[in-house]
Amino acid sequence: MKLQRQIETEINNSFSVIKLVLENESHMHSGNNPESHFKMILVTDDFIGLNKVKRHQLVYKVLQAIMPKFHALALHLFSVEQWNDFEGSTTSPPCKGVSE
Repeated sequence: MKLQRQIETEINNSFSVIKLVLENESHMHSGNNPESHFKMILVTDDFIGLNKVKRHQLVYKVLQAIMPKFHALALHLFSVEQWNDFEGSTTSPPCKGVSE
């Protein structure tokens, strides 16, 4: 099973997911690993009452067995209310390590 699918499966099995977007951003980075960098947008009311650090810790705990298989995971974690009110951006900046 592809790594991206493994991540999605673990998240879906562990949270009451309202929205999950997992983008493979490996092409934006140097190196030849096709599954090294990911960005996740996760919306679930499982995050209600938890600060940003606790939310990240929950996701890391769920993914701990497969985290050694990838280099980076950008997390954008929201409750439903926060997501509905969100006016920011989840766009990733360009990688400084990519040579042109």
